[in-house]
Amino acid sequence: MPGAGPNALVMASFTSKTVMKSDVFSQTHAGYFDADPDKRVIRRIVTASPIWTRPLAWFLAKREIRALKKVSGIVGVPQLLETDHDGLFRSWTDGTPLHLAAPMEIHWYRDAHRILKEMRNQGVTHNDLAKPQNWLMTPDGDAAVIDFQLASSHRNPRSKIARTMAYEDLRHLLKQKKAFAPKLLTPIERRILKRKSLPSRIWLATGKKVYNFITRRVLKWSDGEGTGDRLTLEGPAIIEDLSARSDVEGHSLLTYSLPSKGVGLYLFVETEADEGDIRKYLKNHRIEHIQTVHKLPRKSDGGVRMDVLHVIAHNQMTELDELLAAEPDINELVEGLVAGRKNFTDRRITS
Repeated sequence: MPGAGPNALVMASFTSKTVMKSDVFSQTHAGYFDADPDKRVIRRIVTASPIWTRPLAWFLAKREIRALKKVSGIVGVPQLLETDHDGLFRSWTDGTPLHLAAPMEIHWYRDAHRILKEMRNQGVTHNDLAKPQNWLMTPDGDAAVIDFQLASSHRNPRSKIARTMAYEDLRHLLKQKKAFAPKLLTPIERRILKRKSLPSRIWLATGKKVYNFITRRVLKWSDGEGTGDRLTLEGPAIIEDLSARSDVEGHSLLTYSLPSKGVGLYLFVETEADEGDIRKYLKNHRIEHIQTVHKLPRKSDGGVRMDVLHVIAHNQMTELDELLAAEPDINELVEGLVAGRKNFTDRRITS
């Protein structure tokens, strides 16, 4: 939905407060139905996708709708609320993404396994659980799963393809367990981790190459070549040039994850100058995103709040909610920064 401001968009009886994510397949908004402003809702707008990707965008959205209908009532998965000609509405899931929660207690993994089992009994496999952002830890310490765009709905939950895909869901859960709580792995789970299913091996040998071609060549996502430690290699020269301007009161340079691989540079500049002026001034440097702001969030000693800028640059809106809940006095300032942010992907930097 080009040109729609994330703090002003109103569609039917829904008011959007924040754009959580935006890509070539949809925009994902967090907001509320006007009749119940205290209940948070997620809105996926498929018609916000470009015309050339819209057929695939609707294909993915219909998969999500079909899967969410089948898993209705399962605790720990989003509930489908409504659909219309623009997309769908689903319930908001309160929780911290797995890579930040890093659960060490067995309860979370048992509850995650319970979700997979109940989904499998309904003939649904998620198919995107290698991505830790799709796992959450709720405030009560329970597990939750989000983002069903790639989910499969199987007429017969006991069919070979359904069982194979369910096996891969479980194996990806165990990969998360290995990453965050390896001491909790049982001998059987370690054996499962070593055994990829035949479709998974075929995908790695064939389909993934096609995927990489489409994302890197057609969609122009980064392949990460030559990024290295960009803050160390490129940062000093950028900061030196920027510091020479008298109308710059402050700045912060961060990295963020590009859609495929590698990192981009995200520069916050505290200035009254506009972004175009700053970008022209720094034309000799490759900086993916420049966001000019009237005021940067600061600590009591005057230092810039890098924790706040980090979650904005990385588009980690769930983490930002938690931060703002603890510090309501900076809400107005930070909401302005969020409204002007440049990165709308949900990728994260990995080692």
